[in-house]
Amino acid sequence: MIERADAILAMIPMLAMSGFVVRSIVTTTGVGTGLLAVPLAPIGYFAAFGLIVGELLVGPVAERSSEEST
Repeated sequence: MIERADAILAMIPMLAMSGFVVRSIVTTTGVGTGLLAVPLAPIGYFAAFGLIVGELLVGPVAERSSEEST
């Protein structure tokens, strides 16, 4: 069974690259859509950052730090 920490570490690069993959798919469908697809590239990085922040604020790290402070 995969542990939570391993799954999170595997998801970060996949999320970061997902914006470029979606942008490439949209761009290949037509020439005019390339300009519409430009904002999609940073979305993957924001999703990866959101995952990291979420894990730090809500995940096991936050639970351990709240247990130590009490």
